[in-house]
Amino acid sequence: MDTRTGLPVVGMVGGGQLARMTHQAAISLGQSLRVLSEKPHDSAALVAADVPIGTHTDLATLRDFAKGCDAVTFDHEHVPTEHVEALEAEGVKIFPGSKALIFAQDKGLMRERLAALGAPVPRWARVGGGDDIEAFAAGSWPVVAKATRGGYDGRGVWMVGSREAADDLVSTGIPLIVEEKVPLRRELAALVARSPFGQVAAYPVVETVQRDGICVEVIAPAPGLSEDLALEAQQLAIDLATELGVVGLLAVELFETDTGIVVNELAMRPHNSGHWTIEGARTSQFEQHLRAVLDYPMGSTALAAPVVVMANVLGGEPGGISIDERLHHLFAEVPDARVHLYGKQVRPGRKIGHVTVLGDSLETVRARAARAAKWLQEGE
Repeated sequence: MDTRTGLPVVGMVGGGQLARMTHQAAISLGQSLRVLSEKPHDSAALVAADVPIGTHTDLATLRDFAKGCDAVTFDHEHVPTEHVEALEAEGVKIFPGSKALIFAQDKGLMRERLAALGAPVPRWARVGGGDDIEAFAAGSWPVVAKATRGGYDGRGVWMVGSREAADDLVSTGIPLIVEEKVPLRRELAALVARSPFGQVAAYPVVETVQRDGICVEVIAPAPGLSEDLALEAQQLAIDLATELGVVGLLAVELFETDTGIVVNELAMRPHNSGHWTIEGARTSQFEQHLRAVLDYPMGSTALAAPVVVMANVLGGEPGGISIDERLHHLFAEVPDARVHLYGKQVRPGRKIGHVTVLGDSLETVRARAARAAKWLQEGE
C-alpha cells in the first residue's frame, strides 16, 4: 500500500509498451505503476517513476521487485515458470498465477489443456524429428511448426512445406509442436478480463489483420460477424478464463473457418488486439487489467463509436522527414486520429506505435486509420 495515497501498489514485470500504456491507465486510478524494466530506455521506463532495472529471469531481482507490491502482473509471458511458483510459495500475489500462466507460456501444454476442455483446436502433435513431422503431414504439405515457448509477432512459427525443411528446422534443437494449416476465412480475437472474485467482462469480438506474422490492423467490432458466432467466441473466452483460473486479461486469438471458430493462441496480459479500447471502449483493456488484479469491479466494455479501427505503426526504412514533422502532416490530414508512440528506436518492421480512428463508416474509418499509420511509417 502506498502510504501517501492509501492506494495499493501494482508491479508489472516488463518495461515494454504494454507496461507504458498500463502506467497511463494507472494514473487515473491514483497509482504510479511499479515497473521492472531490463533497460532504462525501455518504453515504460521512459515515463514511469518507480522503475527498478533488472532481468525477469533472475529470481532475486523478482523478489526485490515484489517487495511492497500488493499485486504483481506481467507485460509478457517470459518469466520462468519456476520463478513464478517460488514467489507464490513465498506469499506474493501474482496475477495470472503460475497454474494459469503456463498455458500461455507452453504451446504444447496449451493444446493439451484446451483439447481436454473440449475447446475447438487445430489437429496437432508434439514432434521430435523430421519423421514425426512427415508422418503428421501425411503428404499434405505445408504444415505449421511452432516453438513450444517464446514465440511472438511471427517469431517461432514456421510454414514447413517438405521433409527437407522439416529436417532443417528440427536440426536447430528448438522444441516444437506441429499443427495443420487451418483453412481460415480471417483471424478474430476475443478479449475478456476476470477478477479473483470471479467477475468477468467481455469486449466485442474484433477482426485482426496480419501481415508477415505481425498484426497490422484491428477492427472493432469484427465486420460481418454473426451475433451467434460473436456470442460463441465471447462465451469460449469466458469459459477458458474461468477454467484456467486466469486473473487479469485473457486474449483468445481465433481462426474463423467455414465451419466455425478454432483457437490459435492465448495471451494472459494486455494484448495488441485490445489497443483500440483506449479510445474505442468505455474502459480500456489496460485499466480493466488493473481493476482485475486489484479485484475491483469490472468496467463497461461498451463501444464508444459504431466502428473503431486501430492500425499498428511499424518502423520504416531509414531517412526521410523526422517523426516530429510526420506528426505535423498526420494531424493536419487526419485530425481525429489518436496517436500512441512507444518511445522506441525505429527499426524496419518493429512496432513503434499505433493509431486509432473512430466513426460510423467502416470504409472511411479504415482508410483514415491506414492513412495516419502510413504517414508515421513512411512520411508521406
